[in-house]
Amino acid sequence: MECIVSILKLPVIPSLQPKECNGVKIPVDTSKPNPNEVEFDNLYLDMNGIIHPCTHPEDKPAPKNEDEMMVAIFEYIDRLFNIVRPRRLLYMAIDGVAPRAKMNQQRSRRFRASKEGVEGAEEKQRIREEIMRKGGFLPPEEVKERFDSNCITPGTEFMDNLAKCLRYYVADRLNNDPGWKNLTVILSDASAPGEGEHKIMDYIRRQRAQPNHDPNTHHCLCGADADLIMLGLATHEPNFTIIREEFKPNKPKPCGLCGQFGHEVKECQGLPKEKQGEHDQFADSPPGMEQEFIFIRLCVLKEYLERELTMASLPFTFDVERSIDDWVFMCFFVGNDFLPHLPSLEIREGAIDRLVNIYKNVVHKTGGYLTENGYVNLQRVQMIMLAVGEVEDSIFKKRKDDEENFKRRQKEKRKRMKREQHSMAGGQFTPQPLGRGNRSSHQPISNPRHTAYEMRMQDRQNTTPSASPNTSFTSDGTPSPAGGIKRKAEDSDSEPEPEDNVRLWEAGWKQRYYKNKFDVDVNDKKFRHKVVQSYVEGLCWVLRYYYQGCASWKWYYPFHYAPFASDFEGIADMFSDFEKGTKPFKPLEQLMGVFPAASGNFLPVTWRKLMTDPESSIIDFYPEDFAIDLNGKKYAWQGVALLPFVDERRLRAALAEVYPDLTPEEKRRNSLGGDVLFVGKHHPLHDFILEQYKSDEKQAVGMPPELCHGIQGKLTLNENPVLPDETVHSPVPVLRDLTQNTAISINFKDPQFQEDFVFKAVVLSGAKKPSPVLKPGDWEKTNSDNRPWRPQLGFNRDRRQVHLDQSAFRTLGHTMSRDRGQSGSGVYSNIAPPGSYSQGNTYRPLLGRQQQQIPKLLSNFRPHDSWQGPTPLFQQPPQRTGRNSGASPLLAWNQSSHSQGPPYQQNQYQGPGGLMDYSQRPSDRRDRGRQGYGRPFPLPPSSGRYNWN
Repeated sequence: MECIVSILKLPVIPSLQPKECNGVKIPVDTSKPNPNEVEFDNLYLDMNGIIHPCTHPEDKPAPKNEDEMMVAIFEYIDRLFNIVRPRRLLYMAIDGVAPRAKMNQQRSRRFRASKEGVEGAEEKQRIREEIMRKGGFLPPEEVKERFDSNCITPGTEFMDNLAKCLRYYVADRLNNDPGWKNLTVILSDASAPGEGEHKIMDYIRRQRAQPNHDPNTHHCLCGADADLIMLGLATHEPNFTIIREEFKPNKPKPCGLCGQFGHEVKECQGLPKEKQGEHDQFADSPPGMEQEFIFIRLCVLKEYLERELTMASLPFTFDVERSIDDWVFMCFFVGNDFLPHLPSLEIREGAIDRLVNIYKNVVHKTGGYLTENGYVNLQRVQMIMLAVGEVEDSIFKKRKDDEENFKRRQKEKRKRMKREQHSMAGGQFTPQPLGRGNRSSHQPISNPRHTAYEMRMQDRQNTTPSASPNTSFTSDGTPSPAGGIKRKAEDSDSEPEPEDNVRLWEAGWKQRYYKNKFDVDVNDKKFRHKVVQSYVEGLCWVLRYYYQGCASWKWYYPFHYAPFASDFEGIADMFSDFEKGTKPFKPLEQLMGVFPAASGNFLPVTWRKLMTDPESSIIDFYPEDFAIDLNGKKYAWQGVALLPFVDERRLRAALAEVYPDLTPEEKRRNSLGGDVLFVGKHHPLHDFILEQYKSDEKQAVGMPPELCHGIQGKLTLNENPVLPDETVHSPVPVLRDLTQNTAISINFKDPQFQEDFVFKAVVLSGAKKPSPVLKPGDWEKTNSDNRPWRPQLGFNRDRRQVHLDQSAFRTLGHTMSRDRGQSGSGVYSNIAPPGSYSQGNTYRPLLGRQQQQIPKLLSNFRPHDSWQGPTPLFQQPPQRTGRNSGASPLLAWNQSSHSQGPPYQQNQYQGPGGLMDYSQRPSDRRDRGRQGYGRPFPLPPSSGRYNWN
C-alpha cells in the first residue's frame, strides 16, 4: 500500500498564470481547453480549506483586515478555477452547523487554539522584552486587531459577511469572465447545516439517484482533508479527482517578532533585517515559496486497491466495489473526526496494511462482505476485530522495541554529527550534492547574517573548555571523567519524556489502561460493554454518514478513548438503529457548545455571560484551563484534550432564558438557511428563473434538467436575490458595485427522498471505466534501473517531455531577468491571479480613492453584449514618451508570440503610446513584488469581534 501515494499525485501544469509580453499582460483564457489534457465537468470547493490559509497564513504576513482576507479568498478561487476550468458546475460549500458527533472535535480544536493563542502572545511579549533589554533590534509592534480564527464558525458576523462577499464575487465573475459563461454556480454558505465536504457528497448522491444524471460526469473536489479520498471512493463515480495543495515539509516561516526567515520566535536574537534581493523585493517571503497543487486520481487508487484486495477461491462472488467499501470502513479504525483510533492500530505503524492482511485471511470465514450501501454487518466485523485482538500484545511490544531502536539511532546520529561538525560548516551552508534530481531541496541562503551568528555561537559552545583548578587528571595527563565535568544533555542516554503509566508493552496493560483512562476496574464488564457499544454505534454512524448522509444529528461518542480490539465480543446484537427525525443545532447554539469563554465576544452579551458568570448553570462547560493527555505521543498537538462533554439538555435549558435577548440581526444569523443557485445571462436556465420572479411564484418549482446539464432540484424565490439590471452592492469598501449586472440567483434545494431511502453504493449503468493507467513496472517502488519513480505530468501518460540543450539554456540565461522564478513580496503573492477585466463591472476603487489601492482581482472580462472591448483609459499603463513616441514596433519574437493567437487579442488596440494593456492584477509573485501589491488598507472600526493586542 505504501507505493500508492506516489503514482496518485500528478503535478498541475504550471503554465496556468497570466503571461507578460513586451509589457502587455495576456490573461488566461479559461474557456479554452485545459492544458492538463483533461476536461472537468464539476468543481467542488470545500471552502474551509481555502478560508483558513487566506485569513491566517503560516508562511507569510497575515492580512491586515477583513477586506484583505476576502480579496485573498477571491484570488485563491480564481487560481483554482484557472487550473480546473469546470464546464458545468461550480459548487462552493462552507461548513455549516455540524452533527453533534463532530462538535466534540470542534470544541477540542477551538479550546486548544484559544489556549495556544494566549500562551503564544505571552511568550512573544516576554521574548520581545528580553531582546530589547539586551539592545536588540525589533520592528515596532503593529497596532492591529488580533484575528481569532475561532470566528470561522457558523453563526458569527465574520461568516455572515463572508457569505455576502462570495455572493458578490460569484455575480461579478458571471458578468465578467467568459470562462463562467455557461456555468451553474451553487453556493452553500454557513447557514446551511452540515460540513462542507458532506454537503458536497450529499449533492452528488442525490443527483446520482436521478434519471437524468450523467454517469460519466468528471468530478474534481478541492480540499486538504485526507477523508476526501474516502468520500470520493464512497461515491463510486468512475471519474473522480481531488486537487489539493502540495505538502512541502519544513517550509520556512517568518519569525513572529522580527519577520525574518530562518529561525523561530524562541530563537530570535533581534538582529537587523537584511536586504533580500538586490532591491529587497523578497523581504516578505523567501524565494521558492510558490504554492503548487497536485491532482489525486481516485481511478488510479482503485487500480491499486483492486490488485491489493483481489482474493481467489472466495465462497462468494468477488466484487471490487464492495471490497473498496470494506476497505473504507476498515480505515475508520485508525481514527477519524468522530472516533478515536483503537490503541493497537496506529496508521504510522502500517495499521491499514495489517487490517487488509487480516481481512483477506478472515473474509473466507465471514461468508460475505463487511458492509453494503453504508450498513455494517456486525457479526462479520466481530471476526475481524477479534483477529486483531489476538495480536494486540505483540503489537504493543513491537511498538516499544521500535521506539527504543529509534532512540538509540538518534543518539548515535547526534554523536556522529557532533564529531563531524568541526570539519564542515553546518545548517544552510552545508554543501549540497549535485545531480540528484531534487531541486526543491536546494534553497537559497535565508538570513545569512543570523545563520553565521548561530554558527559562531555554536563553535564557542563546542570549544573544549580549559582545565579548571578543580579538574582531576589521569596518569597520562588527560582530564578524568570523574573530575567534575558535567555530561551535556544531548549526550544523555534518554531524552526527558512524560511518564507513561499505562505501559502497554508490559503484562497487565489492559488493567492499567482502563484504570488510567476511564478510572474503572478492568473487571467492570458492564462499563467495558458500554464503551464497546458506543464505539460500535460510532462505526455504524460514520459509515452511514459517508454513504447515506447524517443518520442522527444528536449522536456522539461519549468517551475520550477507544476500547481494545479484544473487547469486541458479542457485538452482533449491540446496535439496532438511530433515533429518527433529529434536527441540527442552531448556529448560535453550536457556538455555545464549541467556543471557549475567551471567544465569547462573538456571542450576544447575555449569552457570553453564561460562559463567565460563576453563578451560571453551565459554567462547568467552559474551564479556563484543561489537561492534555499525550496518550503515548510526543507532542501536545497529538494528545487528547480532556474537556467535559456538553450536556445538550442543560445547554438548551440555560439558553431558553437568554433567547428573548436576541436582536433581529442575531435572530437572522441564528436561523438555518439553504443553498443559492447563480447563473449568467447566457445560461439556458437564466430566462426560466427570471420568469419565476416575474410571476412571483411562491411555491417550489422543479428545475428542468434539460436546461442545466441534467441537474435536478427545487427552486424557490430568494428574499434578497441577485437580479438583472439591479445593482449588486459590494460588501468590500474598496471594490466597486456591479451597476451593469446580468446574473440572477434563486434558492436551490436538492431532490428529496423518504427518510428510509437507501442510496445504492454501486457503479451506475452506462458508466465507462477509465482506461488503465498503471504499467507492470508501477507495482514496484522503483523502476527497473533502481531510480526513484517520478510521476507523470498531466493526465496523458503518453505526453512527451520537452528538453532543452545547453545552447537553449544559455539563451534563456541572457534574455531572462536574473530574479526570474523567484517569489515576490506581495501579501498574497503565492496565489496566482487570472487576467483582466472589462470596462464595465471591474474591481475598481470608488471615486476619491487612490489608484494604488486597487485590488486587481478579476480577469478575462468582456462587456456584456459582445464579451470584448477596449481597456478603460484609467487602467492603461503609462506609455513611454520621447523620440520614438507612437506605436511601438513588435520585435520578431514578440510577433511570433502574437501570431499564436493570445486569448482576447481583440481586446488590445494600438494607441498613441503603443499597445494597450489589460486591466488586471499583477501576474504572479514576481510582478506583485515589483508593483507593490500590498494595499495600505486603513483599519476598520472596532467591531468588538476581535481582541486587541
